[in-house]
Amino acid sequence: MWDEPRLLNTAASALYALALVLVVYAGTTMIAHSPVFPLRAISVQGNLEHVNRGQIVDALQGRVSGTIFTVDVEAIRSMFQTMPWVRRAEVRRRWPDRLEVSLQEHVPLARWGQEAEGRLVNLHGEIFAGRVGAERDAELPKFGGPAGSEQEVARRYALFRELLAPLSLEPRTVALSQRQSWQLRLSNGLTVQLGRDSEKDPVRERFARFVEVYPRTLGRLSRRLDYVDLRYSNGFALRVPESLRAEPPKPMRRKA
Repeated sequence: MWDEPRLLNTAASALYALALVLVVYAGTTMIAHSPVFPLRAISVQGNLEHVNRGQIVDALQGRVSGTIFTVDVEAIRSMFQTMPWVRRAEVRRRWPDRLEVSLQEHVPLARWGQEAEGRLVNLHGEIFAGRVGAERDAELPKFGGPAGSEQEVARRYALFRELLAPLSLEPRTVALSQRQSWQLRLSNGLTVQLGRDSEKDPVRERFARFVEVYPRTLGRLSRRLDYVDLRYSNGFALRVPESLRAEPPKPMRRKA
């Protein structure tokens, strides 16, 4: 081997390259851990309504250490996403001594489940813990359903709301039972029992037919209605409040 200049040159080049890598690694490690590059500031951006400065300061207290190079960005991101009302957090290093945090809050669409649980559904159909105050709570519709059904309930709410628009009514409660049966309570106080979905008679079509005939049927009645059951193939049944009830409910046939 020692008599072969080519092999000697190759081995020498390899050793030089290895030495260079080690020098670069050592220098990078020294710079990364050097107190010359401390983390001095964390800026938080986002359209924030429910997350305030005090909550952010409390969350960061004692949890951020190291330099701009060694600070655990992923741990900080995860920490922010555990805060109430924070849906998504992004954390970036900004040279020479700053972290930039971008927060996205949940935007509440409806209340979910029992009031005491303090859970809301956001615009993406995701459940989160939060309260908006008594006044705004009353403005939000109420959803309910089996675990994991929140996105489907939110999707159906948008559909029912669109169908009701010509009547100037809105769904105030949308509930899906354990047996997959749908029930609504409208802004005029009327409870609508829609029943289960089926290929032969989808809930959407059933409700669309009801909305179509409402102006010339229920919309003409002077007395207040309490409940309507749409689980009939050729009409629907009505119920008036107990104080106004004079006779048992009878199915009302749809007019062609």
